[in-house]
Amino acid sequence: MSNADWMNKDFYKVLGVSKEASADEIKKAYRKLARKNHPDAHPDDPKADERFKEISEAYAVVGDPKRRKEYDEQRSLFGNGFRYPGRGDSTGGFDINDLFGQGTGGLGDLLGGIFTGGRNRTTGARPRRGADIETETRLGFESAIEGATVALRMTGETPCTACRGTGARAGTVPRICPTCEGAGMTMTSQGGFSIPEPCRDCRGRGLIVDDPCPVCHGSGRGTSSRTMQVRIPAGVRDGQRIRLRGKGAPGEYGGPPGDLYVTVHVDGHPTFGRAGDNLTITVPVRFDEAALGGEISVPTLDGKTVKLKIPAGTPNGRTFRVRGRGVTRRDGSKGDLLVTVSVVVPTELDEASREALQAYRKATGAQDPRGSLFTKGG
Repeated sequence: MSNADWMNKDFYKVLGVSKEASADEIKKAYRKLARKNHPDAHPDDPKADERFKEISEAYAVVGDPKRRKEYDEQRSLFGNGFRYPGRGDSTGGFDINDLFGQGTGGLGDLLGGIFTGGRNRTTGARPRRGADIETETRLGFESAIEGATVALRMTGETPCTACRGTGARAGTVPRICPTCEGAGMTMTSQGGFSIPEPCRDCRGRGLIVDDPCPVCHGSGRGTSSRTMQVRIPAGVRDGQRIRLRGKGAPGEYGGPPGDLYVTVHVDGHPTFGRAGDNLTITVPVRFDEAALGGEISVPTLDGKTVKLKIPAGTPNGRTFRVRGRGVTRRDGSKGDLLVTVSVVVPTELDEASREALQAYRKATGAQDPRGSLFTKGG
């Protein structure tokens, strides 16, 4: 199958989205599939690399606005019965094979060698991205609101120190796989089409180790522990998953490192709560403060206080808003502090207080707040 024939592949179908899907929908679908089908998550599945490569190939095209436009245009031409000319033919004044990387900078190059079998012509081995790493951390309420730097102890894969990641015994070197010629991929015919899949002899590495390293047994990988200082941004929520690019496992053969995903758990606070970007607090007030009005002091998370005016006739449970005393947002602005008043009913009264309340009852005795409950239709 020629490189141009790859345009017959439905990348939208691979990602499970429609042709009209938005960029965010495509990105969300790719991330979900990539995590589910990453080869490192399926070490015993020889077809995992093929699935992951297919997903990455699809996203490399439709996940990029410019390439997606070119792909859609070429797909529409196929739908009208158009066929790509052979090498040397041209359409519209340009060589259509240039689009697929027959020269330099074509779509084949942009897709990391998918259309050419994935061979790295310089080293004979395919660069491989490092694995993503998942971990968790716990923060206090205030640290989550203000942001914090935490130390994470990570245990993961690293190039074997004995063989420096080659997988071969010290003093020897791997040889290029004769089956795939170092590409790590072979082509299999299925229904008239040629489909790339990881080479079975070298398992996708592109290299054959004749004398394996006794430490890593030829895998080229070892295990290491490291402590990493990670900055958790201000305003992180309980259960939020933070992505730190390039902080995952190191890549192979010059491939980029994976990403680190940190799930943050946030402890509660005895005084404050949270509602989105706003902080919440319940403040007790006396009956006379609610009835006659007044000014009360309200604490804030940073230890300072603010003055809040309570208007006369404030009912129990009313919420007031103090601007700019909440959670710091990504743009640097802050949410608000939501203050809910709770009218306190005294459990014990001295003689003077009792006489004052009895006088109040006598003065308002004709008023029945429950009267409307007994009116017809009330």
